[in-house]
Amino acid sequence: MKGDIPERISRRKFLASVGAAAAATAVASLPSDARMMSAPLLGPRDSALDQHEPGQAHALNSPFRISVINDEISQDFGRACEVAAREFGMQWIELRGMWNKNILHLDSKEVEEARRILDKYGLRVTDIASPLFKVDWKGAPQSKFSEHGDFHADFSFEQQDEVLERATELAKAFHTDRVRCFDFWRLDDQKPYRAAINEKLLEAANRAGKKGITLLLENDAGLNTATGAEAAQVLDAIKSPYLMLNWDPGNAAASGEKPYPDGYNLLPKERIGHCHCKDAVKTGNNDYDWAPMGAGIVDWLGQFEALKRDSYHFAVSLETHWDGGGTPEKSSRRSWAGMKELLQKAGALQLSSEGTKT
Repeated sequence: MKGDIPERISRRKFLASVGAAAAATAVASLPSDARMMSAPLLGPRDSALDQHEPGQAHALNSPFRISVINDEISQDFGRACEVAAREFGMQWIELRGMWNKNILHLDSKEVEEARRILDKYGLRVTDIASPLFKVDWKGAPQSKFSEHGDFHADFSFEQQDEVLERATELAKAFHTDRVRCFDFWRLDDQKPYRAAINEKLLEAANRAGKKGITLLLENDAGLNTATGAEAAQVLDAIKSPYLMLNWDPGNAAASGEKPYPDGYNLLPKERIGHCHCKDAVKTGNNDYDWAPMGAGIVDWLGQFEALKRDSYHFAVSLETHWDGGGTPEKSSRRSWAGMKELLQKAGALQLSSEGTKT
């Protein structure tokens, strides 16, 4: 079967190892933020990781959880965490893939090693950026946007319950209560299937909610919810408190919407549970490409000001995508510089007066 999740076979072993680690550090009964701060990382030291010299970063003071998607910097998870914490000054990170694996494919030893690295760099996890429901809707014509193996993920429609279960297990292992999801590759005409898709999302959200997990539906040009306008309709149809929006203004812009203020103004602000940060440029009549933060068409200054005004306090997570810097790390470094400047101009970020080792 394509996209096999190895932990399905040894799920009991995986849960036992995670449970033992949690019990050993007595984090299960702590509040969520305290659990994140206390999360231990197990396993031997990684000699390759220690080759990177620690740097200096200013501590970030923001109403938001400022983070970056780890594999936008590097597939070397230790290096990604080092850059995020010691260079960018972040205390949060979003997990999507590492060591050339989708996060769902990590075995228990790799999870323990990732936890150890997070602890070394003092990083907490915003969410598990899973590929849940990033597949074709069964019974509908295959989408022209369908991508197999996207971000090292290749799971079938029939495997989606397993994907949800595994993503939930990983959220628990990494001490976060959020899992990213989608709503199936975009159909030319989704109307005949929209009610069933919404029912599937509701069912998944309620299943996740029973385990203390909130699903974050991302708007994406290749999926059935691409814009703020479409996201507002879906959220209105699905009332579950366990389904929130991963608002991605860059994706909305690449779908032809003016994300701020137009798309954002349509959204129920209390249902925004995460925000991806990337920029876009128009390259043709209906073509778009990615850009570093602040160098594209998204009004990120206005968007950050609005999020602050509306008392948003969850993640703003850098998702570079732009590859014009030469390497993912260099591209992310440049995009973070633009994002940091925009956050400061919006009054949503202050830096400590002296460098802080993190």
